[in-house]
Formats: sequence, C-alpha cells, structure tokens
Amino acid sequence: MILAVRLTPKSSRDEIAGIEEHGGACVLKARVRAIPEAGRANAALETLIARWLGVPPSTVIVAHGGKSRLKQVAVAGDAEALSRLIAERVIELAGKR
Repeated sequence: MILAVRLTPKSSRDEIAGIEEHGGACVLKARVRAIPEAGRANAALETLIARWLGVPPSTVIVAHGGKSRLKQVAVAGDAEALSRLIAERVIELAGKR
C-alpha cells in the first residue's frame, strides 16, 4: 500500500494533521519534530505512520521523495486490511475538524 504524504519537518510536535489537496490529489499532512538532515525527518515519518496505523515500524518505509516534502510511503501487509484501516483513520481525521 502506498500513501501520499506532505511532510513538514521541524514542527512543534509529531502528528498526522489531516488531509489536503496537492497537485490534484489528496495527501496526508504530517508534521514531525525532526530536522531534515541525514534522513531524520524521514525516519520520524516512518515511525509516525506506523504508530498512526498501529503496524510494526519495520513495515513502513519512505519509498519515494526522500528529499522532497511530498513523499510516497509504502506500508507492507495485507492490502485489503490496510485499505480498511487507512479509511478508518482518515474518517477519524475528518471527524476532528
């Protein structure tokens, strides 16, 4: 499963802040406290996504966009179960608005 994420490093806290339109597609907005040096922000994003989905951190990796704010994050596992889980989490985000 691939998630499109727009990452903001050097934030005041680690969080999935919602969803937004970017380039005609919907992406997750994520913020991490880590700085974008030596892969620290990407590692923090992987940990954040794993925690958000409740999956092992070893199943989450930044697959594309390592040096860009717009990233594609791969989550390994059962695609059907992950789709349901992601849909639930996105609905929760929408309810917090």
